[in-house]
Amino acid sequence: MSRIGVKPIELSKDVEVKVDEKNLVTVKGPKGTLTEQIHKDIVVRQEENTILVERPTENKKHKSLHGLSRTLVANMVEGVAKGYEKKLQLVGVGYRANKQGNKLVLSLGFSHPVEMVDPEGVTTEVPSQTEILVKGINKQAVGNYAAKIRELRKPEPYKGKGVKYADEIIRRKEGKTGK
Repeated sequence: MSRIGVKPIELSKDVEVKVDEKNLVTVKGPKGTLTEQIHKDIVVRQEENTILVERPTENKKHKSLHGLSRTLVANMVEGVAKGYEKKLQLVGVGYRANKQGNKLVLSLGFSHPVEMVDPEGVTTEVPSQTEILVKGINKQAVGNYAAKIRELRKPEPYKGKGVKYADEIIRRKEGKTGK
């Protein structure tokens, strides 16, 4: 049995879930609405204030879809209830960020500032010049946008300069040794 797939998903009072006959799951909550198409072989049922995800057989494909489907639905439920947030830090002299409308403007040591427009459903906040908060209700969209920002200037191992996640630990290397 799938350890993740068999766990029921608990719903809070303010979250509403609908599953139609084509396995389109719609989750409504205080922060917004999310929809996801779940594979046709997987069964998604709602019993009172819990959601159960079940698989029809024990074959390998159904086993792998079972845990995936349960996690997707659980992430949607948590996203509309609480939301998701990724925190990024800019490390380096002259590296800074600021917000202009729905654009994130980054100075990362290039000859020009890098402008990024927030994708739909994702917002960015800049509490200080060296911190960026990426927020949204869709876990995948928040993670992808944070990864795109980090990709602009990955942290390098010698001085640790670059864009890094707040909880990321950068393995440092020793520099050249002189005689």
